[in-house]
Amino acid sequence: MANPNLMNQKQIIDVVKFRWLWLAISAILLIPCVAAIIYLMATQANHAPVKLGIDFTGGTILQYAVKGDVTVDNIGKIRDDMTKAGFTTPIVQNINNTGVESGKDTGIKNIISVKTGFIDDKTGETTNKITEIVSGAVDSPELVQTTSVGPSLGSELLKNSVVALLLAFLGIVVYISLRFKADYAVITLLSLIHDALFVIGVFAIMSIFSNVYVDALFITAVLTVVGFSVHDTIVVFDRVRENNRFLAKKYTFNEIVNASVNQTLARSLNTSITTLLTLGALYFFGGSTTKEFIFAMILGIAVGTYSSIFFASVLLAWDKEIRDKKAAKKVAA
Repeated sequence: MANPNLMNQKQIIDVVKFRWLWLAISAILLIPCVAAIIYLMATQANHAPVKLGIDFTGGTILQYAVKGDVTVDNIGKIRDDMTKAGFTTPIVQNINNTGVESGKDTGIKNIISVKTGFIDDKTGETTNKITEIVSGAVDSPELVQTTSVGPSLGSELLKNSVVALLLAFLGIVVYISLRFKADYAVITLLSLIHDALFVIGVFAIMSIFSNVYVDALFITAVLTVVGFSVHDTIVVFDRVRENNRFLAKKYTFNEIVNASVNQTLARSLNTSITTLLTLGALYFFGGSTTKEFIFAMILGIAVGTYSSIFFASVLLAWDKEIRDKKAAKKVAA
């Protein structure tokens, strides 16, 4: 039941009054992201909004452990030599390594990751050729891992990932429509699109400027972010609905929305901050292979918390204003 003294409590944030500020912040966040997505979709042959890793396109990744230093010139030489040797658009990256594994110093400072087209190498000739090229640029590289995904398997995984995202959005819309109303569902969907666009857009920008490629873990991160964001939004909407049921006769809907957001503010921030602290520890002290997955989670949870407080609630109040004005015009007519 709603607290009858709710409106007498101190309001920390007036979300409705400064709606244009929150919407402007969302625009500032999303415009460069959307621009990067459109650019990649227009310039890439597969029209994907980000650069896809071998999980989705098929290919082979070879990772070499190096105990010495690796410079930008070393990476450039490997890339140039592979191109001269006939490898199409090879992707060569240096992954910094702590040199410590399970408390034991391995002495490995760097890991060179070489991505190329799918290698069906039964004789090992192609792998040996790449190893020779890497050996010509750095001292004593050791091949520690080879990962291959066939083109057909990658295409199937991409299709299944897109279907999973669409089904998640559809399921959320159906649930919110049944739990609340259709307008709540539409606003929740817009909030989720807001969050997903930001995460995908940041990775699109990273793809353009840092040559970052996304894998299946990225889809997992986006799905997790969607679940976290909708949960946060439902908490706010549930409080709005409950307060509106008992306080609508005494207060305007904008006042109720504002009070409801402030009522759930501490809960939302506490949940998000504790989650972000955990993710931050994983990002800085965890393995290098999960950094991009963790970074996507950090981005998504941060923007999801923002959108549930400042974006979804503002749209809900704005939608009610528009519908009330239309109803008043019909009565006047």
